[in-house]
Amino acid sequence: MSDSTAIADLVVRNGRIYTVDRERPWAEAMAVLGGRIVAIGAAEEVAPHIGPQTRILDLGGRMAMPGIVDVHAHTLLGGLEAVFEIQFANTARLDAILEKVRASAEAAPEGGWLVGSQWGSDLFGVLNTAEALAQLDAASLGRPVLLWDDTHHNRWVNSAALKLAGVTADTADPEQGSFGRDPQSGALTGLVVEAAVAQVERALLDSGYYHDEKDRTAMAHAIATLNAYGVTAVLDAAAMAPVLTSLKGLDDRGLLTAWVGGAMPVMEPAFLFGAAGEELFAQRESFRSAHVRPDFAKVFLDGVPGARTAAFHEPYTPDPVQGCCFRGTTLASVPELVRWMGRCEKLGLAVKIHCAGDAAVTQALDAIDVVRSFNGPTDLVHHIAHASYIAPADIPRFAELGVAADLSPFIWYPTAFLQGHKQTMGEERATRFWPNRDLKQAGALMAGGSDWPVIPNPDPWNGMEGLVTRQNPAGDYPGESLWPEQALDIETVVEIFTINAAKVMGMDRTIGSLRAGKSADFIVLDRNLLEIPADEIADIRVLETWFEGRQVHQREQAA
Repeated sequence: MSDSTAIADLVVRNGRIYTVDRERPWAEAMAVLGGRIVAIGAAEEVAPHIGPQTRILDLGGRMAMPGIVDVHAHTLLGGLEAVFEIQFANTARLDAILEKVRASAEAAPEGGWLVGSQWGSDLFGVLNTAEALAQLDAASLGRPVLLWDDTHHNRWVNSAALKLAGVTADTADPEQGSFGRDPQSGALTGLVVEAAVAQVERALLDSGYYHDEKDRTAMAHAIATLNAYGVTAVLDAAAMAPVLTSLKGLDDRGLLTAWVGGAMPVMEPAFLFGAAGEELFAQRESFRSAHVRPDFAKVFLDGVPGARTAAFHEPYTPDPVQGCCFRGTTLASVPELVRWMGRCEKLGLAVKIHCAGDAAVTQALDAIDVVRSFNGPTDLVHHIAHASYIAPADIPRFAELGVAADLSPFIWYPTAFLQGHKQTMGEERATRFWPNRDLKQAGALMAGGSDWPVIPNPDPWNGMEGLVTRQNPAGDYPGESLWPEQALDIETVVEIFTINAAKVMGMDRTIGSLRAGKSADFIVLDRNLLEIPADEIADIRVLETWFEGRQVHQREQAA
């Protein structure tokens, strides 16, 4: 597996290189020239590629492997939250959230918005009271406040923000959304659900909160953060024009250190503004660069279980607003989805379909089935995000239709998300969450996605441990497992985060494994992923990240 004549720029040796190439899973050394692998295998096979100017990377016995591929992240949002916004864990309770808001308000300039995240899905009932809104108003010291929930589909805002957004007690709920009202008094509570988010987000946008310089800073931070976790390729799951512009700007300056795919929304999402659908698709080639590939579309088919906006076959638990038999709704019909899928295939766009409820998954698969009957086979890999609640009869359909399961976010274990689901779905249904082993046994292509910043950081090692143990890697909810029968082995998990994800991005000939001819995207770990106990996987640290044969991250060593 080598070009026997090429003198390499870089040779990696004296370690254990896991290739994720089933034909040759382990190698002793690897040679790189011009950003591509020219030889990989035994030390003696690679030695002829060493010349006087060849840089030698001595692994010191450590493990190297392909860079991680994340098929579902929101890069700009992740960077904005990390650099500019209030942050608190989704396990934080109301008092802790209010304390964070007050501290930020005391330090912030007069009049500016305070934006932060993320409150847990299990807090809907706690926040949906006039008393809680009064507490948020007091903590904010008169400044408008917008706080995202842990799904990023819903917000909690204060009275100042409601006023700027023009929301009053007489404001009607939009279709597919609502403004929270106190169950006792009917007064507004500041809770803003799904489509209603657009009204307050528009007020934030009009305030000048977002601007190009902020976007550039946030995107640069986002890519550096991904590199630090070993990520060398990512698919942005809601790539509006500002996202793609920021990425191309980085790449044009030689500063983009990851392959990035962009999934352009077919309709304007409630939490993002600007061109979508045909208008955005028409700009597609203006965003393309050496490492930016706007070759995907995004459909939001339903909402999220914690807000009762995901579409399910069986009803949610009864509540005062929706009654006893509410199942949620989808945002498009099967014919509408078929039309969008057909149009995207004609444009060469693979489609990522957000499906949080099992009825949405069924509808997406039905639509894809119809498209296949009209269009025949395709090389495009359509994928269902988040593939978390799936009716048993639909599991084999993923492989039958060539549809990938975008497993995102990294919550295959007990979390605050799950507690919120239990409140709306009941214990038994809520815990039938992520049938990953069943998907594997059915032959489905599964790929890992963080959904950052829904997950506060895009840490794949935390996700890998959860896939193997089905327990919370942070030690929260000790002794609890989430549907442990669905656990996967570590070799399968590594493929989910590398070669499988590369296939979903349509880039498996370039990335996802280490073999001659592929991009030299690899990482060096502080321990051997395949030999450590499963409960230590989340403790792995990436010592070095290399992208196209260039070192783009090096972990500082403790003194």
